[in-house]
Amino acid sequence: MRSVRIGLIIPQSGSAGLWAPSAEACGRLAVTELNQAAGIRRKPVELAVIDGGATGASAGQAAAEAVDELAVDGLIGMLPSYARDPVARAARGRVPFLYTPQFEGLSPDSDVMTTGETADELLAPAIQWLSECKRARRFFLCGNNYIWPRSSLAIAKRIIARFGGTVTGEHYVPVGAHDFDEMIERIKATRSDVVLPVFLGFDCIAFNRAFCAAGLSRHVLRFSSAFDETIVYGLDSSETENVYVASSYFASLRSRNNGAFLERYYTAFGDNPPPPNGYGESCYEGIHALAALIERAESFDTRDIRRVFGRTLQGRTARGNEAQPVVGSRHPIHLAELDGYDFAVVASR
Repeated sequence: MRSVRIGLIIPQSGSAGLWAPSAEACGRLAVTELNQAAGIRRKPVELAVIDGGATGASAGQAAAEAVDELAVDGLIGMLPSYARDPVARAARGRVPFLYTPQFEGLSPDSDVMTTGETADELLAPAIQWLSECKRARRFFLCGNNYIWPRSSLAIAKRIIARFGGTVTGEHYVPVGAHDFDEMIERIKATRSDVVLPVFLGFDCIAFNRAFCAAGLSRHVLRFSSAFDETIVYGLDSSETENVYVASSYFASLRSRNNGAFLERYYTAFGDNPPPPNGYGESCYEGIHALAALIERAESFDTRDIRRVFGRTLQGRTARGNEAQPVVGSRHPIHLAELDGYDFAVVASR
């Protein structure tokens, strides 16, 4: 009997490469769980971990090779937004492609199936809370110079204006560039209440180190959705003060689903596995979501799967306490304050 082969395409190098270990671990856990049940369509499941590389071109080439040479039956992508369309073009019409991380949002006619949260879903409740509870009025926006930060922060500008705030400045640097001197000087000059940094992986760690070295962390709040447990562990505990993060998943969340997920995760990988986080967990959910879609469609055909997308409950999730539809984000959004290395949820919606 031929196995069902799922390709998990993740960057194993570049700025986003720090999430690869947790993404692979979560993907392997999901496949183990599927095989402990009935597999997919009563066939065993195997996972092909595919290195998407550090660019959109390398991700697209890796996806094409996965379809043509590895004969994958579906692709799960946990990739930066600049790699999403190249992978979608390689998969289009041949195998289903689920894109799992948070993202800026898609045009209505996009044929990419997404399971992550959009920038609007993540930013709106958090900016409202900061405006009302912290009296934040002056916001500085910064990040990497590509679609996710630029589009997300364009959305943030509209939300900030809605709640009576002012954008004091914007500054972007290329992915992989860690010279933040000009950006830091601009932040100092604006006397902002909050900085919204949207940097990718290792770049996020580098920015936050530079921000704290400049003495800004005591007086200026940092708020981001691009911050997770993996990034926190790349910082000194003194560099995590006055940080607020919006996400639908934190490893510290107390819920039935997350408690069960973490128990299985640590049982599978021991006491010191890659830190569970939203990006890795999205791969776990994405694989279970694809399995649920194939079962509901009774088919591996992309067209059949798209017809049931949004009307199917995914098999397992670590977020919330109930099963969720396989479409975008229907999970609560949490705002957490960093306390050393721990996320303490201060508001949920």
